[in-house]
Amino acid sequence: MNQEAGSSPEAQSLPGCYRHPDRETGIRCTRCERPICPECMVSASVGFHCPECVRDGGGTGPAPAAARPRTIAGGTVTADPRLFTKILIGINVAVFIAIQANKSLVTDLSLIAAWPPAPFAPTEGVAGGQYYRLVTSMFAHQEIWHIGFNMLSLWWLGGPLEAALGRARYLAVYFVSGLAGSALAYLLASPNTQTLGASGAIFGLFGATAVLMRKLNYDLRPIIALLVINLIFTFGWSSISWQAHIGGLVAGLITGYGMVHAPRERRALVQYGICALVLLIVVGMTLLRTAQLT
Repeated sequence: MNQEAGSSPEAQSLPGCYRHPDRETGIRCTRCERPICPECMVSASVGFHCPECVRDGGGTGPAPAAARPRTIAGGTVTADPRLFTKILIGINVAVFIAIQANKSLVTDLSLIAAWPPAPFAPTEGVAGGQYYRLVTSMFAHQEIWHIGFNMLSLWWLGGPLEAALGRARYLAVYFVSGLAGSALAYLLASPNTQTLGASGAIFGLFGATAVLMRKLNYDLRPIIALLVINLIFTFGWSSISWQAHIGGLVAGLITGYGMVHAPRERRALVQYGICALVLLIVVGMTLLRTAQLT
């Protein structure tokens, strides 16, 4: 009886990769005997090693730092690809709890351009020298629905993006996007408007995720539909800072493009150079607005 290729008992009994169980493989780590797929294989002097054995530094293969598997953006593959996402969520939740315990804290952490308003010289706010508000406002939430929605979005978008980019590059996209959102809100919003929340950084993750999915030829319709829904809420709800959302989104698109399209031979230079360029624009917007208000 004829049998179709790939349906032999041997092929059906192949084990799945220990990190990607849905991928059958006939290759095992020459040190620990774990089954490994091509993505997890690290060349050694004899055969292949798994990422854990390479990380341990044993065996006769190449040095761990040189042979450690890399993400699509050149980051290091880690055992917990969502670690920094969990840390960011933890910081946001901790600040939210602190604000609930001391309501006046939200005024100290949120983004306020200038207080008191003109014609008085500002003594508080970013124009009054409190530039830290550009950062602290990214972690401040006052309402339970606000932090709940933002943290769910951070978990859904941040985890996969952190795994794809690597920790350092993921944090760079997150903070650059958040700062760009804060800077655009500072530049365009009313001087005495109070702005807070992680939405600018999260919209940056939206942008970077779209760029990554385009690079991998994934179906963009789900992420575009979700982004459109969020933009409808952004411009349809008067209490939402559209400036922070748009600033974060644009920064996420730019830095995300740099992360996944940087040429391999000078990858880190291009990636962090683009982040530095966006930060330079953020500084320029901040100084311009400060000069206008003072």
